Amino acid sequence: MSQTTEQIQKSDIKDILENSLNGQRPGPEDCLRLLESDDVHLMGLVSGHLTRKQFGKKASFINNIILNYTNVCITDCKFCAFYRSPGADDAYTLTLDEIETRVKTSCEMFNIRQVLIQGGHNPNLKIEYYEDAFKMIREKFPLVGVHGLSTSEIDMIARVEKSSTKEILSRLKDAGLQSMPGAGAEILVDSVKDVISPKKISSDDWIRIMDESHALGIPSSATMMYGHVENNNDIVAHFSKLVALQEKTKGFMAFIPWNFEPNNTLMQEEGIATDGTGGVQLLKMIAISRLIFDGLIPHIQSSWLTNGVGMAQLALQYGADDFGGTLIGEEVVSCTGARSTELTDKKIIDAIHQIGYSVEERDNFYNPISVL
Repeated sequence: MSQTTEQIQKSDIKDILENSLNGQRPGPEDCLRLLESDDVHLMGLVSGHLTRKQFGKKASFINNIILNYTNVCITDCKFCAFYRSPGADDAYTLTLDEIETRVKTSCEMFNIRQVLIQGGHNPNLKIEYYEDAFKMIREKFPLVGVHGLSTSEIDMIARVEKSSTKEILSRLKDAGLQSMPGAGAEILVDSVKDVISPKKISSDDWIRIMDESHALGIPSSATMMYGHVENNNDIVAHFSKLVALQEKTKGFMAFIPWNFEPNNTLMQEEGIATDGTGGVQLLKMIAISRLIFDGLIPHIQSSWLTNGVGMAQLALQYGADDFGGTLIGEEVVSCTGARSTELTDKKIIDAIHQIGYSVEERDNFYNPISVL
């Protein structure tokens, strides 16, 4: 770190970086300064050092599939190219038999350890649909973790059932739900949500449902979708809300920042956000995420899904420690025409080995299965 220390002394964010190296996480004002700084490489050097100090030169991944069980949705998010209105010709909802077939085939072909279950806000699906699917997966495929449903899907089920979100979460946990993805957060500022997803739950409701899930013993990941209409202050607010909840519950296992993909979305069509943000911004977000959450949220996931394998390799050196999943069967981001929406375990293993890191296959809870 001696050469890095010399570079830090010349930086306008040297106090923040020095504090980070001494175990002091940046507060909101420091976070804003990081977002406004161009010293991305230096942020990466410090974030990478903190990551290697904790994990060594090692990165993890999980063999998983994404089960997009329905594309029927009444929420009409402007950033989404996947959803279809009820009754549309290409609308679909998987049957229980179709779900079983997909999981069974994936187990046999890819030895998966997780099913990531996400879909649209389909008002025709009652809670029994989800309970039956979760019970079936856990009973027939006990090594496969059930990682499913965004907070907004939980809210949709609660509205259909005229029940509380806490009761829905409790029933789903009993049926086999083991953890939740962080989807639906986007940016946890309502003035942003009013533009990109006006029919979706509020920022406070997202936090509340995550709080409820953690209290019930359902851990989760947290996410941020950046690169659309938000500003730096909005991003600071997003980070601050996640920090506050994690300090209370310790329920977030990982944080995943990913960039908005504009292609084939209403936001692009209406001229709200027409261009992606690029790789440098991804590395900046990864690095800042590690600084903000160091010692608080254990894992930072690289975002290969929207930026490709090469950028994910760089992200592992800028503060990420997890490569994410193989994401077999992904259908949401692929609707935007993103470059690659699934990988084999061999491709991920090769990509990690190419940067001189060892590889750890993990389970749904980030526990190691094997070192490769």
